[in-house]
Amino acid sequence: MTDKSTGPVITRFAPSPTGLLHLGHGYSALRAHDLACATGGRFLLRFEDIDTGRVRAEYYDAIETDLRWLGLDWDGEPMRQSDRFDAYRDAFERLKAQELVYPCFCTRKEIAAEIAASASAPHGPDGPLYPRTCQALSDAEREERLVSEPHAWRIDMAKAVSTVGELHWRDADEGDIVATPEVHGDVVLARKDVPTSYHLAVVVDDAEQGVTDVVRGMDLFAATHVHRLLQQLLDLPVPHYHHHRLITDGAGKRLAKRDNARSLAAMRDAGVSAAAICAAFRSDPPDISEFEPID
Repeated sequence: MTDKSTGPVITRFAPSPTGLLHLGHGYSALRAHDLACATGGRFLLRFEDIDTGRVRAEYYDAIETDLRWLGLDWDGEPMRQSDRFDAYRDAFERLKAQELVYPCFCTRKEIAAEIAASASAPHGPDGPLYPRTCQALSDAEREERLVSEPHAWRIDMAKAVSTVGELHWRDADEGDIVATPEVHGDVVLARKDVPTSYHLAVVVDDAEQGVTDVVRGMDLFAATHVHRLLQQLLDLPVPHYHHHRLITDGAGKRLAKRDNARSLAAMRDAGVSAAAICAAFRSDPPDISEFEPID
């Protein structure tokens, strides 16, 4: 493992083309763009499109249109994760060779039932932890079921953590952080439908693109503990992290696609000024109250 380089700052904005961008996306993109520009560095665009069932072709162009409307441009061609499955397979095989992963045949319904039947199911940042049902399978049973049953692959977190010493990562606001990936349990590293997961793909891609500084929302702060472990196991560089506050609506609720947050495209169509949005983002704290939807 090596730490980030001392050369130019390289940041990235990595949206999923599963919907239109909202103000929260715009704020994160602007933060990453401004950090790179202020240091004479590079700002990259990456499409995190491994969720093939939800990705829609029209959103790639829509995202680029929104970014350019905000006055943001990027260096080089955008990366698409859907083009990089071979790279993720290679990284996964390295972990498999270290005997740090195991196949999981459980359905979500089966996992939920087992958790519900437990008197004291352990919890992590994202809720109840996977109860490690398939970790206890014998090698013979695994091999037999691998031939015919759909399966994901999970990291054996306890074993992985035991192979590394104390790990740290640095956040621009929170300072030095001791990594505690074990609180997440045996997270999925390769899904049943694609040969990767968010956790694995993001660390592989950040290394491939030479990202020195990761700018993203506080909702991903906890995931960084897992990413730091994977970086160590795969001997990848460790970026500096900048986890920023989340943009919220008038009720204090974070903006989200699933809640149909007002899109940047809708604002543009309504005549909202991109310059005014960027000015609001660059204020401290950012104030988007004037951009709340009008009933």
